[in-house]
Order: sequence, then structure tokens, then C-alpha cells
Amino acid sequence: MSLRLGDVAPDFTAESTEGTIQFHDYLGDSWGVLFSHPADFTPVCTTELGATARLKKEFEKRNTKVIALSVDGLESHKEWVKDINETQGTEVNFPIIADDDRKVSELYDMIHPNSTENATVRSVFVIGNDKKIKLMITYPASTGRNFDELLRVIDSLQLTANYSVATPANWKHGEDVVIAPAIADADIPEKFPKGHKRIKPYLRTTPQPNL
Repeated sequence: MSLRLGDVAPDFTAESTEGTIQFHDYLGDSWGVLFSHPADFTPVCTTELGATARLKKEFEKRNTKVIALSVDGLESHKEWVKDINETQGTEVNFPIIADDDRKVSELYDMIHPNSTENATVRSVFVIGNDKKIKLMITYPASTGRNFDELLRVIDSLQLTANYSVATPANWKHGEDVVIAPAIADADIPEKFPKGHKRIKPYLRTTPQPNL
């Protein structure tokens, strides 16, 4: 059965470039990003893993752990990491799961009938500290993922999990947010003491409340 937003992210045990991973234990109280790659030694994914490594401090600021996956084996992963480090000017600083038995790929529905028989599609799962899936995106093989966008989404998810707000189109950390429709006008001053704008009865904005 396909996974949906709000489902508990399936737990698994797998070997990785940083040893045996028990997924839920690995995440602990952190948020997580699990993202898959069709195969080792692929050009777009090489750039993606390099980009992710360079963002380590940004993920850490958000209490978020990153873990990658490819259906190739562990020794292949280790050789690929050498290429990534060399060509991307960084050091891979997160685990890459060896999923040559396709156990995790099938658990997360990463192998689609219209893709090649054993290659994962390029999926991304953002998982909350409650172990529930908060975001799923699947990219085509030709388009590199935007990891700045993933950081933006994590900012939004973490903010809206703790406050009665939503984030508008193209929102970035520090910008105004939308007050949830369930909040009555009369309750806004107490909940959002920084003030608010009433653009329409259903569209009310306030400065980001956690700054």
C-alpha cells in the first residue's frame, strides 16, 4: 500500500556507509530527510550528495538528520563517496544505505513500474520528530533536487507544527505567515501579540511568531 502524508515512516534495519542503521533509532528525537538515488556513479545524484554534505550545518540547526539510499551495494557506495568528495569539493557526512535487496526501496514504494526494473525513483521523504511523514516529493531523473527548498519546507513544517499558522506562497524564514482560519479574530491579539493584518476575513497575516 502506498504511503501517505501523516503515516508513520516505516522502520527498517539496513547496512550503510556509517554502519548498521536502525532507522527510528537513528532518527531519535530528530527530524529526518530520506532520499533515494537510481544508482551509484550517476551524475545528477553525485552533485546532489555533494550539495547535501555542504548543508550539514543547516540541517543540524533544524535538528534534522539526512540519510541517502541507493540499490547498489556497500562497496560500490564507498567507491562512489570517493568520487563525490573529489568532484564536489566536500566530504560526505551522512549515511548512504546499501539497499541491494531492495527491502527499503519497496517498503517506501521507491521502485515504480514505469522506471527500470531495479532502479529507485528519486524520492524525498521529510519525517517529523514524531516519526510521521510530513512531505513526499518524487523528481524525474533529469532534474536535480533543490535542497534549499527542502530546508525552506522544513522551516515551514517545524513552525506550523507549533503555532496556529500556515506559510504563504514562496515564504522564507523571517517573513510574515498566515493565521489559521480556525483562530477567531477576537483571539488573535492574545495568540499573536506582534500584531496582524486583516486582508480578508479568511486571509490574516502576522509576523513569524517564533522570532
